[in-house]
Amino acid sequence: MSKRRLLVTSALPYVNGHIHLGYMLEAVQTDIWVRFQKLRGNECLYVCADDTHGTATMIRAREEGRSEAELIADMQAAHVADLKDFGISFDNFGSTNDPENERYCQSMWQSIRDAGLVKEKDVEQLFDPVAGTFLADRFVRGTCPKCGATDQPGDNCSKCGTTYSPADLINPQSTLSGATPETRSAKHLFIELEQLHDFLETWSQSGKHLQPEIANYLQGHFLGEPLRDWDISRPAPYFGFEIPDYPGNYWYVWFDAPIGYMASTQQWCDQNGGNFDDWWKSPDTEIHHFIGKDITYFHTLFWPGMLKTAGYNLPTKVHIHGFLTVDGEKMSKSKGTFVNARTYLNHLDPSYLRYFYAAKLNDHVDDLDLALDEFIAKVNTDLVGKVVNLASRTAKFVEKTGLSKEYPGDGGLFAFAANLGEEIAEAYENCDYSRAMRLVMSLADRANPFVEENKPWELRKDPESAARLQDVCTIALNLFRQIAIYLAPVLPRLAEQTGELLNNEITSWDQAQTPLVGTPVAKFQHMLKRIEEKDVQAMIEESKIAADEVAAAAGDTSTENGDRWNDSAEPLTAEPLAPECSFDEFTKVDLRVARVVEAEAVPEARKLLKLKLSLGGGEYRQVFAGIKSAYEPEKLVGRLVVMVANLAPRQMSFGLSEGMVIASGPGGSDVFVLSPDEGAVPGQRVH
Repeated sequence: MSKRRLLVTSALPYVNGHIHLGYMLEAVQTDIWVRFQKLRGNECLYVCADDTHGTATMIRAREEGRSEAELIADMQAAHVADLKDFGISFDNFGSTNDPENERYCQSMWQSIRDAGLVKEKDVEQLFDPVAGTFLADRFVRGTCPKCGATDQPGDNCSKCGTTYSPADLINPQSTLSGATPETRSAKHLFIELEQLHDFLETWSQSGKHLQPEIANYLQGHFLGEPLRDWDISRPAPYFGFEIPDYPGNYWYVWFDAPIGYMASTQQWCDQNGGNFDDWWKSPDTEIHHFIGKDITYFHTLFWPGMLKTAGYNLPTKVHIHGFLTVDGEKMSKSKGTFVNARTYLNHLDPSYLRYFYAAKLNDHVDDLDLALDEFIAKVNTDLVGKVVNLASRTAKFVEKTGLSKEYPGDGGLFAFAANLGEEIAEAYENCDYSRAMRLVMSLADRANPFVEENKPWELRKDPESAARLQDVCTIALNLFRQIAIYLAPVLPRLAEQTGELLNNEITSWDQAQTPLVGTPVAKFQHMLKRIEEKDVQAMIEESKIAADEVAAAAGDTSTENGDRWNDSAEPLTAEPLAPECSFDEFTKVDLRVARVVEAEAVPEARKLLKLKLSLGGGEYRQVFAGIKSAYEPEKLVGRLVVMVANLAPRQMSFGLSEGMVIASGPGGSDVFVLSPDEGAVPGQRVH
């Protein structure tokens, strides 16, 4: 097989936050593929960078009283440390604020200008009056104008896939300040993506570059109609690169972010004597992007269009994965399941998570659930109980003798595992890591019975069985080593430990084809211990505490998308806020505390209960309330409620209603009568 040249990227982590386990899913997925390719002998360059530009960086730096450059440097150091400690093997990790990126942005922009793809038009954009800045798409949340899904970002709906501008959102809200944005007009530059429609349709639907479900998604949601112009500029104030031929305006972050892949490549070339064109212009190079499904649009339409226009290599494959959930739910700061990478590392070995992710990842776009009980059980069963167990139960018996000088007969165990190597490799190549892990564990399931049947701990008691003991341990350790080689992309630390134990570094996939004989065996050192549930719980608790501390420091109780309690936006969507009223208008409504002294059903009315309310001092009101399906009349007697006491009486067929009881909810059984706290008394006005 000829040697391949591969350029591999992960999506850029945003500099405004720490690395968390959701991003780590992608980093681990990519790193596994890169390590596998290097084990196979391919030339593989893995580059990434911090995504640094945009409003949030500017606002945070302003709040912290320092420059954006200082903020970027600190966060980049934290990101690099977290990723390194998880074993992520970048060849270069740069920043989109680096000069190399500005240079490639200018070059790319000129190509797009020369191709006649740019036009100017006025845009109504959302402006945060509290933060004093126009809002980038990612800093607006609201209700999708097409499907009505709530809590959606400002550029595309995660539920139905529709793209839109932030101004199209229903009930938009700034994630920077929580304010309701104002709509202001400004001139923007656009790329006319529709001019590239034929190319993008051919490229995306070829069956080579995208998973089938992604190709179908693009065809169904975007390519079946004219492509929308891409808004590529943002007016000041904005942190980013100023557009040279459009002063006072800056490239939108999604323009310069993917160009960061190129800038990071250039940095590696400068440091290692490489040639940039070998990676981005040579037909012999494959480019592989690993991304989450939330940024599909940018990497499968905008980015290929930019590359095609500027004459660079197109992506060979865009590998797209789903989201991470924890125990079946969206990661939650208030529940402690939104876990930063460093918090995880404070309590658990990164090998555990790398293996669990690998055991769940396939070549589809399915979401991956980190079910904590399953996580503990799978790691303990597979890695400790099946894999490390092979070495821990045999290595100590051959510390003095080393491995046998010739490989003993093992009934075909080693040959079977060697022959399975290509099938495991194919699974890795196709990003079907879960299949690869099943195949590897099937080898452990064949090796462990061999150890059980031959009982080296019994053989060691008989001096006449010394040769047999050495042979049994030689077989077991070679089977363990094969497994460690096949797991090396996932568990690089275990591969290192195996090399140290058997005095033979693991450097190639092909090493699994030849048994190791005659080498000394080092004293067995601890490899992986069992996960303790208390350590997982300690990680969750630390995440909760960290979320609360961040919220307190911000002077806010919110810790999760602006809402510590994860309150839904559905009620506001169903019933938008009423038109603004003046203070004087509001004070005309006389809200009073009242006690329910009598309650009965109205037989001829499906929804109504008849209530007798006491305002104290012998003052009573009769009220008909539409709460019949939610409350049993006798359970309301004695309860304090809030009523509108000065509502004009209304004559109904079954009696006079002299007010209104305050309640919330959409209706039916979902009605909730509001009550004052303990200490309130009938007749008190509600202010």
